[in-house]
Amino acid sequence: MSDFWGNVFIETAARYSVAILCLVLFLVIFELVTSYKNWEEIKRGNFSVAMATGGKIFGIANIIRYSIQHNDTILESIAWGGYGFLLLLFGYFIFEFLTPTYKIDQEIANDNRAVGFISLVISVGLSYVIGSSIQ
Repeated sequence: MSDFWGNVFIETAARYSVAILCLVLFLVIFELVTSYKNWEEIKRGNFSVAMATGGKIFGIANIIRYSIQHNDTILESIAWGGYGFLLLLFGYFIFEFLTPTYKIDQEIANDNRAVGFISLVISVGLSYVIGSSIQ
């Protein structure tokens, strides 16, 4: 049975499945902390929400990539991925805090593409910083 779990194709499928589950869970959490409904806004054609959500997806996937690359077990990868996600979420709140003259969520919901783009870049950029720190 250990040969089955030691097979590179099975291990890849297992890590892929866990990554998808983590991505869905983390996106649900992001959905809860934003004032708008991501997928409803995207369906309506709100490009700013699409950019911000795409940045979150890329950021989460990048953090998961680093956690898989630097850890031997799936459980370690999940733990580091979860920790990286919390740091990414914290970065989102810092972005909101550092712009006291307007609300980031409101600007993105109103399709302010400049704010949506900056949100995308922050998520992607922070994911590389977080990922490079994963052991």
